[in-house]
Amino acid sequence: MTSATSAEPAQLRRNSVGLPSAVIMSAAIMGPAVSTFFNPQFSTPFSGFATPFVYIVCLVVMLITASGVMEMAAVAPSAGSFYTYVALGLGPTAGFIAGGLMFVAYALLPPIEIALIGAYLQETIKQAFGFNIPWILISILPWIAMTVLALEGIRSSLRTAMTLFILEVAIVLAMAVIVTASGGAHGVTAAPLTPSASPNGFQGLVTGGVFAALSFVGFEGATTLGEEVRNPRRNVPLAIALSTLAVGVIYVFCIWAEMIGLGPEKVNALTGSSTPWNDLAALYAPWMTPLIIVASVSSMAAVMVNGNTGVVRVLFAMGREGMLPSTLAYVDAKHGTPRNAVYFQSLFSALVVIAVGAVSGGLTNSDGGSNVYGYCGFVLTLAILLVYVLANLAAIAFFRRRGDGHFLRQMLLPALGAILIAALFIAQIIEQTDPPYTWMPWMIVAWLVACVAGALWLRASRPDVLAKAGAVLASED
Repeated sequence: MTSATSAEPAQLRRNSVGLPSAVIMSAAIMGPAVSTFFNPQFSTPFSGFATPFVYIVCLVVMLITASGVMEMAAVAPSAGSFYTYVALGLGPTAGFIAGGLMFVAYALLPPIEIALIGAYLQETIKQAFGFNIPWILISILPWIAMTVLALEGIRSSLRTAMTLFILEVAIVLAMAVIVTASGGAHGVTAAPLTPSASPNGFQGLVTGGVFAALSFVGFEGATTLGEEVRNPRRNVPLAIALSTLAVGVIYVFCIWAEMIGLGPEKVNALTGSSTPWNDLAALYAPWMTPLIIVASVSSMAAVMVNGNTGVVRVLFAMGREGMLPSTLAYVDAKHGTPRNAVYFQSLFSALVVIAVGAVSGGLTNSDGGSNVYGYCGFVLTLAILLVYVLANLAAIAFFRRRGDGHFLRQMLLPALGAILIAALFIAQIIEQTDPPYTWMPWMIVAWLVACVAGALWLRASRPDVLAKAGAVLASED
């Protein structure tokens, strides 16, 4: 057994992951099918028929934002991901704050997918067979599967994710091609790719942009494998670039196909509980309906598994360095997994699903599960936006201090990424008018203040602990 109290720092299993698995880690957390099937209808009440345009803008912004992340991943591979990068670039206090924001972002990914699986299957089973199973009961199965896979080890989790990813991408692309080849509802048009198609103007584009950004959350997922991937200084940055670009192109094409397939009237009437891809299958290829259901559940499961893989490694890294209880750094000798971190995240996921579902629609009504996804998804996106800002500022500071920074890659692009992401966050405060979304930026601001207070307390009372932030990096062995 390996524990956090042994002489050597607890370590994950080295060289157990290759480049393809690292790409899948990031791509599967983004979840091409689940993000295509379920995120646009949270954007369309705001950005409407122009939602594909919002995704194009988000793709460009995320590629720019990823530049600073990739540069830091190349010099500081670590399971701590952003927590490590920010600690190295901006100091341990900022690293602790980034870790706190990361916890909100990453720890909410598994429960929102658990809830969405339950809500989606409740409605699907009811429509197909006429009987109603409460979503909370259905959600128990993916919750158990997620926990077991995490305990089995990284290889089991990533093998499962790779299989699910290939399946979902093939199905969603096939359906999009069928819709496009059929000519859509009113012909093939480029109108959804223009901002003028937004029924709510600029304000609608801004709010729709947050749910588009949610679709890209996880592009950095491979960074949490920094201590397990082979040749991490090359493969982690490459995995980020390949996954972001490939998944972004899939989003734009498939969501454009969705818009032309349904037409402006149906698109502008979509809500978070709608299942538009089920409708597209019924309209254009009824034989695809079972496959759409399979792809939906497959993608949600892949995001759940990979999101869980990421957050338990961040908890492990912070526990190893004393930022969180050291018990979280316990590594199971047989499987090489952070077992206590897995148990903690599993319990946290169950509590979020039950608590948020109970107050936002109920545990038997599918609206409860859908709202867990919508509300917590909005919150986690806002949290990760601030982490992206910190990571890019950290890259600038780190390479400037070293004195060998490349101006475009390590200065200009990270600065532009930080500005664009900060602008998206601030725009939510200025432009957002629909509760409860109006409260959510302030919830993150309050959490940010709490993280700052915690970091200052650590600096005053346990400076030796704070000084170790980001100290453990991966080797090339």
